[in-house]
Amino acid sequence: MEKHFDVLIIGGGAVGCAVARELSRYDLTIALAEKESDVARGTSGKNSAVVHAGFNNPPGSLAARLCVEGCAGFAAACRELGVPYKRTGKLVVATETQDLPALERLLAQGRRNGVPDLALWTPEQARERLPSLSCHGALWSGTTAITNPLLYTIALAENAQANGVEFFLDFPVDGITRMEDGFIVRAGRRRLRADWLVNAAGLYSDLVAAWAGDDGHRIYPCRGEYLILDKQAAELLGTPVYPVPRPGIGGLGVHLTPTVDGNILIGPSAEYIDSRSDDGTTAAVMALLWTEAARLLPALAQSRVIASYAGLRAKTVPAGAADFGDFIAEHSSKVPKLINLVGIESPGLTASLPLARLVARLLGGQLPLRPRADFRPERQRAQRFRDMTPEAQRAAAAADPATREIVCRCETVTRREILDALDNPLGVQNLTGVKARSRAMTGRCQGGYCQQRIVAVLRNEYGLKPEDLRLNGPESWLFAGEVK
Repeated sequence: MEKHFDVLIIGGGAVGCAVARELSRYDLTIALAEKESDVARGTSGKNSAVVHAGFNNPPGSLAARLCVEGCAGFAAACRELGVPYKRTGKLVVATETQDLPALERLLAQGRRNGVPDLALWTPEQARERLPSLSCHGALWSGTTAITNPLLYTIALAENAQANGVEFFLDFPVDGITRMEDGFIVRAGRRRLRADWLVNAAGLYSDLVAAWAGDDGHRIYPCRGEYLILDKQAAELLGTPVYPVPRPGIGGLGVHLTPTVDGNILIGPSAEYIDSRSDDGTTAAVMALLWTEAARLLPALAQSRVIASYAGLRAKTVPAGAADFGDFIAEHSSKVPKLINLVGIESPGLTASLPLARLVARLLGGQLPLRPRADFRPERQRAQRFRDMTPEAQRAAAAADPATREIVCRCETVTRREILDALDNPLGVQNLTGVKARSRAMTGRCQGGYCQQRIVAVLRNEYGLKPEDLRLNGPESWLFAGEVK
């Protein structure tokens, strides 16, 4: 017999996990189904990690309203969840004199949206902030911030689980049957039953809606590629730098973003593609990213590039469309008890908690939402060894033998942190899960030193055979077996 829930959320990105956490405040049985082996494996884990202020979206749009609301509350949410957050501000720069009127339009739009701390800066003012910046003027946004979207989504999921939400990972939904009193959701031979569905499936949200009986949506995948620079370039950039956005390109343009961990991101590109899963990078786009980055910050050195990646955005408008594709967050007009969250691209990360509260309000009109007295909003997270003072590091090492061994030299990750990453509440035990939770394998050597040591921990501490070890999902084997 399939398990039965009041509400089933499909999709384990930032929005789906935020909905799970928000609904766990109430006396409901809740489940979340995710096709990957961990949360944040799609768009939510492959973006610019920026908490947007809200001036890029048209006044009156749902995206603008929820972005401004989300930005205002993001720092408090990160404190509750134990997630890194840094208020950096942001510069949108005019690389040519003809871009200056566009800055004025962005300023006016931002003020109409209710965005605080916006100002036009002269080139001299901008270079006081970033001496090596090349520009003819800039828009300053003081409320823009950066975070770690992987840890943010993981934290939402873990807090939701601690408050009673059941997570079904490696559950690739391939069919939905409508019943008189709800839905049966299938993944192969496995089944889940729910009275209500919340469709937060991102790139697959149109398919999920159609399987449930609502064929009124379409998603256009748009790929964005990035370069990652190592921390030795960090001194050149403490503030995200964006070009003036060009209409019809499918994004905000190639920008430079510092990360909370000290790296610099260059990207994304914007390329509409047919596939919903092709997140590969290409040599041609890598070269383009560097050319665009050099226009903004000529002092960057290409030798600092250590890795690349790509993410996919779920757009509701096709390539070249002049129209803005707003968030869709509503009761389905065709299917009772289905709530669709469709086209949640940037600034979806920033707007994730307001979107979750909107879902709660939509459900509250149909279900009795009784607050739970035992809901716990906080999530405790141990301080990273590399962030401790030398005195605290010595004390931690003296108290715990596993803290005395550095497994990842680039990021100063201890064996204790690897063990903690493997012993996570969601039960994820693969290398990508360790990477997301501990920062191991993300440094200059990209796992050249630490990967084999993490494999040894999996074998020795958890008794896993080499052929059982996975990089990511069920089919991503690391080894075929022993040679000798």
